[in-house]
Amino acid sequence: MTTFAEKVISFHKYLCFDAPLGENIQVMNPFSENEAVLHILEQFYTQFFRDTLSRRIVLGINPGRLGAGATGIPFTDTKRLAEDCGIETTAIQTHEPSSVFVYDMINAYGGSEKFYSQFYINSVCPLGFIEKNKKGNWVNCNYYDYPELFEATKDFIITTLKEQIAFGIDTSVCYILGKKNAKFFKKINDEAKLFDSFVVFDHPRYIVQYKLKQKEAYIEQYLRGLGD
Repeated sequence: MTTFAEKVISFHKYLCFDAPLGENIQVMNPFSENEAVLHILEQFYTQFFRDTLSRRIVLGINPGRLGAGATGIPFTDTKRLAEDCGIETTAIQTHEPSSVFVYDMINAYGGSEKFYSQFYINSVCPLGFIEKNKKGNWVNCNYYDYPELFEATKDFIITTLKEQIAFGIDTSVCYILGKKNAKFFKKINDEAKLFDSFVVFDHPRYIVQYKLKQKEAYIEQYLRGLGD
């Protein structure tokens, strides 16, 4: 029987988005022919998902450059990868503030082994985007930042969510990170009828940037919402 890990690894290896986005927006696919990311991907999912258990899904927005955009693992920079997941990598070194909050929450839940035996984290859009700003620099872009980008990604989002549900995802409830993300996810879910309900949390990036003094209260909020 194909394990959850094998399904996840195969899904990411063949992720492809080729809809036209305009000259100032580009897709960011960390899984495309990047041996370092693919190696991390295989290590991580084989370690925590080598079974056929059903899991509930937690969905961020889309990969950012320093989290999943670098390691291939959602909300997991290289420091958390080493310290909390036991996976060392010398190919890249990243620090992502959202990752700090997520792993503080995971450790409060009971640690990586317990958490990942019950939850699978990805993003509403599993590939990220970057846009050229007024200074000519490429910066993170969210799938919902522009109406035309949302329309261009919607079918891809629905298709890839259905593919992930087939891994063995419990569709009675899912968990959405970010209130604006939830607004656009609702449009998708109303159309595609993917999940019976969803719970919304403030996004980890918002918490570490604006509410860091209340971090412990937010962790408790996450734990209550996840049902621990």
